[in-house]
Amino acid sequence: MRYAVLCSRVRVEEKLLFDALDRKGVPFDRVDPRGLAVDIDGRALAAYDGVLVRCISHTQAYYLTRWLNGLGIRTVNSHETIACCGDKLLMSLAFHRAGLPTPATRFGFDEASMLTALDEMGYPAVLKPVHGSWGRLLAKVSDRSAAEAILEHKKTLGGVLHSVFYAQEYVEKPGRDLRTLVVGGEVVYGVWRASDHWITNTALGGQATLCELTAEQRELSERAAGAVGGEIVAVDLLESADGRMLVNEVNHTPEFHGSVQVVPVDIAGRMVDQLLEQGEENP
Repeated sequence: MRYAVLCSRVRVEEKLLFDALDRKGVPFDRVDPRGLAVDIDGRALAAYDGVLVRCISHTQAYYLTRWLNGLGIRTVNSHETIACCGDKLLMSLAFHRAGLPTPATRFGFDEASMLTALDEMGYPAVLKPVHGSWGRLLAKVSDRSAAEAILEHKKTLGGVLHSVFYAQEYVEKPGRDLRTLVVGGEVVYGVWRASDHWITNTALGGQATLCELTAEQRELSERAAGAVGGEIVAVDLLESADGRMLVNEVNHTPEFHGSVQVVPVDIAGRMVDQLLEQGEENP
């Protein structure tokens, strides 16, 4: 069996995944999506028994997995998972259908109606683009004046990124949030991500420490992964001031450079094992 790792940039995570594949004696090729000119009737990647998707670009991952899955080639994660996780609104709807506890959420397309919704939800609130990662373009708005300014800017900028207004309640977390990795429906580890900033992503400087997960945290993580159909996903949980755990997001291409130093698990090896297990189940 031979596999492909679909990635444009080789980061720490991809290097670790390549090493894990080599250690386990798994034949694989790195495929750079930037070098593909796809014939939609062709089967350029049909020789592979599975494709591990590590694209930084959501657009590349979205369209390539749709094409590959349509040809019957299995990808990890699937097109359905990537499509859901790459759109915060679709993800929120999936969480709602699964009955998961989440921050209060509003969305809309008109400035006036969205301002009314924000007034009803209360300040502070968080405005997010429906597409995006690494904590980019998130805005914590403290009052109506700030919300008016940001919504006006988004409307003026236009384009797909700013055409949908998406807002959530601001959760006063204790300087940290919880990220878990779920592989094959089971939690592999959890880390607290701490920062002085209200955005705790490790991409923006958040520091990871190992978390001894509770049964509730494990259950919420596994249910969140199941809600989006994820095979290898990271789940972000928020700890509210009153002790509730809320599901915030699921990431379909989890980064783990901030976790490898504190987690006593071969993270890349566990991901590869999942890829191989599923490949054997789906010859």
